[in-house]
Amino acid sequence: MKIAVAAGTRPEFIQIEPLIRELDTRNVEYIIIHSGQHYDYEMDQIFFEEMNLPCPTHYLRIGSKRPCEQIGDLIIKSEKIFREEQPDILLISGDTNTTLGISLAANKSKIKIGHMEAGMRSFDRTMPEEINRILVDNISDVLLSPTKRGIENLHNNGIHENVFLVGDIMLDSLIHYRTLIDNKPRILDELSLECEKYLVLTLHREANTDNIHRLTNIIDALSQTDNPVIFPVHPRTKEKLLRHKIRIPENIHIIPPAGYFEFLRLLSNSYKLLTDSGGAQKQAFFLAKPCITLRPNTEWVETLENRWNILVDDSKEKILDAIENSAPTGVPQISQFGDGRSSEKIFEAVSTFDSVRKEL
Repeated sequence: MKIAVAAGTRPEFIQIEPLIRELDTRNVEYIIIHSGQHYDYEMDQIFFEEMNLPCPTHYLRIGSKRPCEQIGDLIIKSEKIFREEQPDILLISGDTNTTLGISLAANKSKIKIGHMEAGMRSFDRTMPEEINRILVDNISDVLLSPTKRGIENLHNNGIHENVFLVGDIMLDSLIHYRTLIDNKPRILDELSLECEKYLVLTLHREANTDNIHRLTNIIDALSQTDNPVIFPVHPRTKEKLLRHKIRIPENIHIIPPAGYFEFLRLLSNSYKLLTDSGGAQKQAFFLAKPCITLRPNTEWVETLENRWNILVDDSKEKILDAIENSAPTGVPQISQFGDGRSSEKIFEAVSTFDSVRKEL
């Protein structure tokens, strides 16, 4: 069996790393397709260096473009690769334009698709990511869901065949590298900040960065808290802040995007996380850190249990109340996301599917 593994954004690099380790252990032939959707060092190369990922077999250099141009280029460039390489299956994760574009190319090239985040839904079709999830699930041949709720969503969508509960592959990664994130983050000494006293902010979703009213609300709310805020700023978010001349208050410390391990150290030593990222919500949950989600909804509903995650949208009042008063109870039920063997279960599911297909 020959497997194509595709990624192009920061969370996708994290998700494919445990899978690559599993394929190497089993001596399975694979190729890595890197779309180039994220291409800055802090958003791309640092992940390959830190996690010792092999160099991509194919690099598409998509870069920053309008969504339709990006997806169109992804289809054209990926189709050539699939025609030349002829993998048995494409394994892909997430909900990005990379996910959709490369999956469409595989579908049109008669290459089977395995979606490693199948069934995740926010039920908000104004989000580009939600449309990407729905489309990819409906053209995938093997549906690899991180949670039981994802399985239910697929069934409700009329998808019942070749559906597997595999757990969340991001949990595999965090468990594997847990000892490397226990240290104090370097930036705290530079900023003279104490552990457990600061907030971490991540912000990159189009709904927040492209809407000046929402972006201003979030920054204004954080200016009113007594907590210092560490803000590893996404390049697109930085551009929007500069374009709209939004003043950054003194308690918000903007830093470049942190590497994988340094971000987890920042999160592990923080008081709380504020984010619009699905991946960061899960990482906070896995590390038992309270999360405040700057969206009206989440595809990771499990994190909301016992108030480990709070949805505040862009409401100043809700943001400040969550910072000051929100306190989770009990411990996060991490087992809802699997047991850290997701990459193994993904391979087994794909192997089973491939064997059955060859017998037919």
